[in-house]
Formats: sequence, structure tokens, C-alpha cells
Amino acid sequence: MYNQSLKVGVLGSGVVGQVLADAFLKEGHQVMLGSRNTKKDQMFQWEAHHPKGKIGTYSETAAFGDILILAVKGTVAEDVLNDAGPGPFANKILIDTTNPIADTPPVQGVLKFFTDLNGSLMERIQAAVPDAHVVKAFNSVGNALMYRPDFGGIKPTMFICGNNEDSKAAVSAILDIFGWEVEDLGKAEAARAVEPLFILWCIPGMLKNEWMHAFKLLKSKPATDKQ
Repeated sequence: MYNQSLKVGVLGSGVVGQVLADAFLKEGHQVMLGSRNTKKDQMFQWEAHHPKGKIGTYSETAAFGDILILAVKGTVAEDVLNDAGPGPFANKILIDTTNPIADTPPVQGVLKFFTDLNGSLMERIQAAVPDAHVVKAFNSVGNALMYRPDFGGIKPTMFICGNNEDSKAAVSAILDIFGWEVEDLGKAEAARAVEPLFILWCIPGMLKNEWMHAFKLLKSKPATDKQ
């Protein structure tokens, strides 16, 4: 799937949405950046700097994309999906980059979530668009490192999960091109563990203003019998 030209719809015009929209444009794909308000300055500015890109409403963007990316604040994620309507999501991959960050200040650098460990925002998103193939990705790192992060030749690990195996394979191919190794943690319930990784990722930034880091999963090689 990734080897062909894709139409990519990015729901969310903030920094994360723009970074991922830019990345897909650089990879030669068609991109529409979606917002509730297409008349705001940041939409016109993005369009002016990206003549090959398009802008549209959430519903227009969801209808445009062969593959969709949800890149909005977690507190409005379900509202955005409702604005777009469930129809345009049917049988499409929806990459969920969101985290359930509460609108309350962190404590000692630790963010607060509006979910608990017995549920995830991803599961709510999947329930809101049941015919979409939701894949969690890009939520455990900052926007500056989402596309082709440079760690001296070492690929960082992106943790993903989702209910559809083919969709996860397609997202894994995208992540490989974007410079990541992938660890598939299984079904949507795994997002209950994947989403809190962002809390951990943010602590060095909150406490020490250190933001240029990513996770790496190390695996030992199985022992072999000596002859």
C-alpha cells in the first residue's frame, strides 16, 4: 500500500498535524489538512507554503483520504470524529496519534489523563468510528522526532496496536520509511499501556527541558546450545 501514491487526510491543523502532513508531502503523497475552521490564519499559511497540499473541513478531509490521521487534542478527539461523521471512515486506516491529556496542570512533571488504566482513548475512538481500522502510532514521542529522527543510525521504537492486522502492517511500512522500528503490541486494549508512555516521555521535558529523546525496546538474543 505505501509504495503507491496515497491520498492522506490529516484531521488536525496543529503542530503534530502539520508535521505529519509535511512528512507525507515530502514522501510524494497527496495531502489534505483538515480543521473545523478552514478560514483561520494557520490554514492559509500552511496552504501558502505547501502548494501541493490541500485544506478542508474535517468531513472533507475524511472523505478525501485513503488513509487518515487523527492529530488533535485528546479532549476533542471524539467531537472531531462526530463532526466528520462516521461514513467517510468506513474501511479506512485511521492512525490515532492522540493522548488523553486532561486540562489540568501536571504535578512534578507528570501529566494527568482523563482515562484510567482500564480503558484508553483509542478504544473510545474505535467505538466512535466502528468501521474504521484504528491503529495507535506517533503518540509516544514529540512532533520534532516523528519524521526521520536522527539518533546516530539507531532506529527508535514506535509502539503500535490495533484490531486489524493488515492495517497495522500498512502503518508499519509507513513507520519504517519514516525512520522507526515497530513493536506491535496487539489489539486496541494495548493502548491502555501505550498511551501512558507519553506521560513518561514528557517528564524529562517538563523537569529539565529535555525533549529530543525516544524509546528503544532492547531484546536479548535467545541462547544457543554450545557444541
